[in-house]
Amino acid sequence: MARNTYFEDEQITKKIDIKQLGRTWKYIVPHKKTLILVAVMLLIMSVTSLLPPIILKDIINDVAPTKDYGKLAAMISAMTFIALLEIVSTWIQSVAMGKMGHSVISKIREDIFYRLQQLPFDYFDNRPDGKIVVRVTEYINGLANFFSNFVMMFFIYIVKLLVVTIFMLYYSPMLTLVVFLTVLPMMFFVLLLRKTIRRLFSKLRAKNSNRAAFLVESIMGENVIKNYNRPEINEDIYSDVHRKCVNQWWQIVIRNELNGPIVETFWNLGTLVIYGISLAMILNGDSTINAGLVILFTQYMGNFQGPLQEITNIIQNLSEVSSNLEQVFDTIDYPSVIENRENAVVLEHAKGKVDFNDVTFAYEDDNNILEHFNLHVKPGETIALVGPTGAGKTTIINMLTRFYDVNAGTVMIDDIDVRDCTIHSLRKEVGVLMQDPFLFKGTIMENIRYGKPDASDEECIAAAKEIFADRFIMRLEGGYQHVLEERGGGLSAGEKQLVSFARIILKNPSVIILDEATSAIDTETEALIQQALEHIIKDKTAFLVAHRLSTIRDADRILYISDKGIAEQGTHEELMAKKGLYYALNV
Repeated sequence: MARNTYFEDEQITKKIDIKQLGRTWKYIVPHKKTLILVAVMLLIMSVTSLLPPIILKDIINDVAPTKDYGKLAAMISAMTFIALLEIVSTWIQSVAMGKMGHSVISKIREDIFYRLQQLPFDYFDNRPDGKIVVRVTEYINGLANFFSNFVMMFFIYIVKLLVVTIFMLYYSPMLTLVVFLTVLPMMFFVLLLRKTIRRLFSKLRAKNSNRAAFLVESIMGENVIKNYNRPEINEDIYSDVHRKCVNQWWQIVIRNELNGPIVETFWNLGTLVIYGISLAMILNGDSTINAGLVILFTQYMGNFQGPLQEITNIIQNLSEVSSNLEQVFDTIDYPSVIENRENAVVLEHAKGKVDFNDVTFAYEDDNNILEHFNLHVKPGETIALVGPTGAGKTTIINMLTRFYDVNAGTVMIDDIDVRDCTIHSLRKEVGVLMQDPFLFKGTIMENIRYGKPDASDEECIAAAKEIFADRFIMRLEGGYQHVLEERGGGLSAGEKQLVSFARIILKNPSVIILDEATSAIDTETEALIQQALEHIIKDKTAFLVAHRLSTIRDADRILYISDKGIAEQGTHEELMAKKGLYYALNV
């Protein structure tokens, strides 16, 4: 999928995709008993809706002239029973269909969430967070409404049309023709109108997705927005994005309101024609026409017209649902190249030997970040990576953890290709500490324990003490049970990073990667971490990505990454003596 942001519309199919709709069948099949119950109830509803007009006809033609009150009471009782039966059937159908619909959607929600947990980083790189959120919320909410309210109704409306046609033909082929000549032109105009509205709905969905993307982006970047005096500018941007949504919606509303006048016009026209033809037939001595029959046909015209209108509504919903399904299944079907190979091995107690053999990698075609990159690291060796932004420092560690896979060459740990290891065991043995620590809403203890759910409180506390995080934790209300807000709100950048350090200490991986992990930490805290790091990375293979040269001076090797590979390497003293690229960073 092409990269896009809040000002670019997602490409959404405007036609009904039968293939996408067919894929939902696997979610419906487990509910066969419910489907049968719903079908029976809907059949009862469709039949009972056709009986009252027949009883009313008999009351007008037979009971009223004879004043047979006993028969009248029986017929009224029958109509009451039919009404109650229809009410009960409708309630059972609605409950059963609602339960089944939400069960189906619940499974789809689970599938898309589980898939998001497995998707490679490039999926998230190519889409704003807001547009992903829309897929798993708004689009699926639309599917829930459809499966709960419309799926079975479509079939029952078809049955209703067939049954009412048979009934009408039985009583009067001539008046049946009048109904068809009235209703069919009406449906032509309604379908034409719905087709226009359907196209507008597709555009509205894209505009809503853009608005959600900008909204989420603004919430996530709130501090930056205020820091750079952007509130007013962002208000203008949101106003423009929101205005496009509103304008699109109003176009739909205006056209949608035409539906009533079209239906009313043809309904009144059809009623007048039925009355006129019936009167003419009576005047011509046709004994088959009577008042009861005329009332019957006006009722049946409504029974015929109603399902037709509902079918057009469902067809419109089908196109919208098809578009929603396309986006949802796009996520579920997105290829995950980062997955376990067949017969993948479990990496346990890794010694930490790391080899990059002739590695070439690009995030986008024809734009290699690394080319024929070679690096061989001994167990327990500390490697520092420096160089200009975008040179490939983080890319190197991303391939070691299999956040991305190499385009060519191999990355190996203990002489095992990382692609041949199970992902779980690889990421258990390789721990990464990022520049921007992410803390979840919950207690300090829960956040430290995040990478090792079975760890005891004592182990978590020991990890925090090892990195000196306990000094600030014990000052918090509740200490280790202090509840953090989203993203660790309430803690400083340095305190957040200390918690994340404690998290990785508890995890105790064989290979430790620190990706600019001390860049947001004050000098005093950094000094404490440097003191702890000597113990943390002892006997472990470590990769340090840093701009602060003070954090890497003692590394066994320093690699200057530039021009798609290693431009310089050596110890701090060796590189300073060379007076090359690394030297330029220090002067």
